[in-house]
Amino acid sequence: MRYTFKRIGLLLITMLLVSFLTFLAFTLVSGDPAQTKLGTEATPERLAALRQEWGLDQPFFARYFRWLAGFFSGDLGVSYHYSKPVWDLIASKVEVTLCMCLLSFLIITVVSIPLGIWSYRWVGGPFDWLRTAFNQLCMAVPPFFTGMLVSYGFGIVLRMFVPGNVPDLHTHFGAAVKHLFFAAVCIAIPRIAMTIRMMRSTVISEMNKSYVRTAISRGNDRHAVLTRHVLKNSLVSTITFLGQTMAEIIGGSIVVEQVFGIPGLGRFLVASIGYRDYPVVQTIVVLLAFWVVLVGTIADLLNQTIDPRLRLGGKA
Repeated sequence: MRYTFKRIGLLLITMLLVSFLTFLAFTLVSGDPAQTKLGTEATPERLAALRQEWGLDQPFFARYFRWLAGFFSGDLGVSYHYSKPVWDLIASKVEVTLCMCLLSFLIITVVSIPLGIWSYRWVGGPFDWLRTAFNQLCMAVPPFFTGMLVSYGFGIVLRMFVPGNVPDLHTHFGAAVKHLFFAAVCIAIPRIAMTIRMMRSTVISEMNKSYVRTAISRGNDRHAVLTRHVLKNSLVSTITFLGQTMAEIIGGSIVVEQVFGIPGLGRFLVASIGYRDYPVVQTIVVLLAFWVVLVGTIADLLNQTIDPRLRLGGKA
């Protein structure tokens, strides 16, 4: 319990630091949001009035603490470009990105863990080099390139979905998930290869340990030892790796959304940066960072629950 509170406290401190650095970065970046909004023909009086309306004429810390207080109270501010509440603009996009990321994570988990365990049986076999080469190829191909191939092949040629036209999740859930599935696969492919390699290495390492040799020497079936002991002892490293994978999926989603024309957070973030729409950009960056930190915290807490040695280390 003590470790849990410690991790939650660390999460809050990390998010405060991220929010401060994000706000500072977009304060120092070149470009005037008021000038972008009104155009080059705007008079100095109109620019000054708009900066005052948005609070850009106030000191840095006054603006930061006002924004932070609004963030914790649910008031994410008003978009400079769209003149609408930020949450109203990003709510549907959060759902789309979250659905795509969860789909990608599910694909990675369902495919890579069984294949990683199964590939252990290929060690030293005649096809082991082929598996290694294919695995390296999958890790080397970036998601945006895979996305272009999938978008052209399955979208334009086979017409299994329409690129750039994602159905609404609320009214056409099945069709939307089908569309997002192809993007999720593109994100998942290199991470499936990484997880398979990690699982294979972990199983090989565990199978070479003395407790496995002792169990087999006493007449236990190798497959039974693998399923009952080796996989359980590999669970901690697997959860940690999957937690890191979930964080990496966020970065992959930003690129893939551009390729597939998906109206998610990543695509909206890129557009908002071009508009100098800092309330939107700051909110999206903090939300993505929170997702990454939260996943890491959950993975650590799960590992503490599974492995008693980590629990003892946490109390110490």
